[in-house]
Amino acid sequence: MNKKQIENEKLRLMVFESAKELGEKVDKHLLDRYGIDSNEYTFIVPIRENFFSDGHLKVEIDETVRGKNLFLLTDIGNYSITYKMHELINHASPNDLMAQLKDGIGASNCHAANINIIMPLLYAGRQHRRNTRENLMCGMALREIDSINRIKSLITFDVHDQGVEHAIHNMEFDNFYATNTILEQFIDDLSIDELRNLVFVAPDNGATGRRNVYLNSFNSDYINKEAGSFYKERNYNTLVNGKYPVVKHEYSGNQNLEGKTAIVIDDMISSGGSMFDVINSLKERNVSHLYIITTFALFTNGIDKFDEYYNNNMFDGVYTTNLSYIPKSYQEKPWLHVCDCSKMMAEIVYDLHNDLSISELLKDKSGPIKMLEKKFNNNKKD
Repeated sequence: MNKKQIENEKLRLMVFESAKELGEKVDKHLLDRYGIDSNEYTFIVPIRENFFSDGHLKVEIDETVRGKNLFLLTDIGNYSITYKMHELINHASPNDLMAQLKDGIGASNCHAANINIIMPLLYAGRQHRRNTRENLMCGMALREIDSINRIKSLITFDVHDQGVEHAIHNMEFDNFYATNTILEQFIDDLSIDELRNLVFVAPDNGATGRRNVYLNSFNSDYINKEAGSFYKERNYNTLVNGKYPVVKHEYSGNQNLEGKTAIVIDDMISSGGSMFDVINSLKERNVSHLYIITTFALFTNGIDKFDEYYNNNMFDGVYTTNLSYIPKSYQEKPWLHVCDCSKMMAEIVYDLHNDLSISELLKDKSGPIKMLEKKFNNNKKD
């Protein structure tokens, strides 16, 4: 059954195929928020995403968005999207999906009152500084979007370097963290003994701020906690498999971590190469348990080595989000826990659409603390 649009409501979602599963969940949460039957109605505008045989693409909108407050949702990391070019099957790259997003913006720009972009995994977000004769692709892409009329805001999550927002001057740039959503499941899953003595670890200097966000979410008298970090030095004079190789990896912090539960926090796992170095180093320091928290689990080299490490008791689990594509077969692994951020995203859309303050969504850390104290108090009663 084709669902109907809500005629008297200006909110609309344009959900690209790359983010379909997440977008449908966001749509349902929004309809529940408005008290509207999700079996009959939808905020999602029907679109057609066409790839032509020469590789060009076109986005067509099948219903009017005139005067609407439009939110475009895309996942530029979804490599499962395929298209045929010159009889060859290609997997869509971030460049393809970025071009598709811009085409969607162009298709709606003459009609929508406001356009808001939701790009959880920021395009070229790791290309944030120059080391050689190279372009800062993220900044260039943001400037291009910023120059388009009617673009009101760009919503992203756990951006690799917040400094990229300095590339824009007109649209709003809202960077959210999935901390509360991840920690709700993390705290629920772990035992009391695992939670008593924690060490929060940044795998490199760039992750210390992110680590501190999680560290400050555990401000409870029930918890003994400390912080550690790794210093990672790369050789920027050469590229190996598209990456600058790590030449030094040193740990700063308490060297004896016996009896501790280590929580390694980073914005993303790409190939996972440096994460294995971190795991090895922490196990050498006798941590009792080891968990990894990451917003984006990309696994660009697959997960065979993660399976191997898990089976050898080198780590206990990886907690991540559904903000970017993860194959179903990966999600079935016993060590991978995918936390659903659709409700949080729906709250962001609702608040921005209704011009409500988003400061609590940006800064609130009280949820995990309340969960911790409830868990420990219930343990006392038992």
